[in-house]
Amino acid sequence: MLSGGSGKRLWPLSNDARSKQFLRLLENKEGILESMVQRVWKQLAEAGLQDNTVIATSKSQVDIIQNQLGSHVPLIVEPERRDTFPAIALSAVYLYSVKGVSLHEVIGVLPVDPYVETEFFQHLEVLEKSLLHSKAELALIGIEPTYPSEKYGYIVPNTSKTNYFTVDYFKEKPSEEDAQVLINEENARWNSGVFAFKLEYVINYLKQNGFPTTYDELLHHYDRLPKISFDYEVVEQAKDVIAISYDGYWKDLGTWNTLTEEMGTEKIGKGMISHDSLNTHLVNELDIPVTILGLSNIVVALSPDGLLVTDKQASPRLKNELKITQRPMYEERRWGWYKVLDYTKYDGNEVLTKRLGILAGRNLSYQLHFKRSEVWTVVKGHGEFVMNGKMKKVRQGDVLQIPVRSRHAIRAITDMEIIEVQSGSELIEEDIKRICLTWDEVTNLSSSAIS
Repeated sequence: MLSGGSGKRLWPLSNDARSKQFLRLLENKEGILESMVQRVWKQLAEAGLQDNTVIATSKSQVDIIQNQLGSHVPLIVEPERRDTFPAIALSAVYLYSVKGVSLHEVIGVLPVDPYVETEFFQHLEVLEKSLLHSKAELALIGIEPTYPSEKYGYIVPNTSKTNYFTVDYFKEKPSEEDAQVLINEENARWNSGVFAFKLEYVINYLKQNGFPTTYDELLHHYDRLPKISFDYEVVEQAKDVIAISYDGYWKDLGTWNTLTEEMGTEKIGKGMISHDSLNTHLVNELDIPVTILGLSNIVVALSPDGLLVTDKQASPRLKNELKITQRPMYEERRWGWYKVLDYTKYDGNEVLTKRLGILAGRNLSYQLHFKRSEVWTVVKGHGEFVMNGKMKKVRQGDVLQIPVRSRHAIRAITDMEIIEVQSGSELIEEDIKRICLTWDEVTNLSSSAIS
């Protein structure tokens, strides 16, 4: 599975650190809010595919994936974001040179965020069989269109077999008029972004183009790979491509108007919507009440990153209209989450205030900073705190002073919340040296330091 995205189309909830697939806005069967990636991961388990699935993602998304799916989810981590061709190439090389997967094994690639029923994932078996039977280079899943959309790419068939069709050509995001012609006259399907190939196909492609096929070497030369999508670099250049059709429910929840159609509730968070506000949704992550009176067909969304009020039909314009470039004000991490409360400058000195939520049993890494000191005030829960090898118990009301270059970490025994005040000449996320990640490693280092 591929997990990427910069998170502008669902601003202010999505940002560079929290793409659309991580927003907990969909109700599951138990009425609990979950994200798209949590929904898909569960569906893969229901389809019997989870144990054979690896997620390819960027470094910036590792923490949030581990937060939502667990720390043991298998990941292939890109050293930098470079689009889907490099991500798939790196994944193929990992399977080949690290996991020892046979070159004749069929590999399926899919995004982490399709809104489908579990039946869709069961079609991956049909995709594999069709690829093997046809002896094609690539096999895709084409969606039966329900309307002439400008948002999707189209697969145009050539000849049709019993269970699949050969592909004539691709048309990327046509106008509504052209899409209607493609559907009516050429029986075109939406491109779901799901495809399959034998592992040898991508490995041979890399060899022919002079790229490494061992994982460590490709990681080292990752910046040599072209920054381009797999569709443009490989799929649209292939000579022998087939596709199978899927006529079940499939949707891209990439904009506010499409997402709210599947949310299951009109209001998330504090606030109220008047009875005469029809087809209106409120999503509020802030601790302030919002009231909507007499406004229909709109979305109001609030987060620490900002406030959006939009007509639903206008919401797809958000990605092009948005000019905000500030740092993310809310992030999920493997240990919990943080929210930026305030940022100021005083005579060349920067001060940043955050609220941290640390989940019971989780811990921050053992780390130090070169340009800032920190003051932590525990406002909820209790846990264990280590600084420079000395460990102590901490609880609500404790204030912890952390000077520059001090090694420190904390583990929550119960759910904890901390107000963190950073102060220094330059406050950037990169000002961090991680010594170790797990609490067992922290304990071992602390014990040796004490003795």
